[in-house]
Amino acid sequence: MSDAAPDPLELLAVRNHRGGPWDWTRPMREQEGWKEHAAFMNALVDEGLILLGGPLEGDQDTLLIFSAPSAEVVRDRLAQDPWARSGMLTVTAIERWTILLSPEALDALMLELTRPSGTAGSQPQP
Repeated sequence: MSDAAPDPLELLAVRNHRGGPWDWTRPMREQEGWKEHAAFMNALVDEGLILLGGPLEGDQDTLLIFSAPSAEVVRDRLAQDPWARSGMLTVTAIERWTILLSPEALDALMLELTRPSGTAGSQPQP
C-alpha cells in the first residue's frame, strides 16, 4: 500500500450567463429551443465532456463542470449549442479546477465519470 497521494483531478468550471432573447416570464423548460438545447447538452454528457451542470442561485447563471483537455475545446463545443447561437447563453468564465479534497466515494465516482465511456448521471429531459 502506497502513502503517495493520487494525482489531483483537473476539471474545468464553466459559468454561462442567460440573456439576449431569454424570456424571463417563462421557466427554463418552456424557453424557445429547449428541446434542441437539452439534446445538445445530453450529447455532451454522453461524450463524457460534461460531468455536472445546472443553474446557480438567482437563475441568471449556470455552472457546468467539464472533463476536457482545454478551455478552447469547451468554448468550441459550447459555441455549437443552439442557445449560445441565439444569444440565450453566453460563456462568461472557464477556469481550471483542481480537485484536491474529496471523500473516497466521490473519488471513485469521478474516476468512473472521467473515463471515455462514462455515461452515468441524469440529463436534461426534453
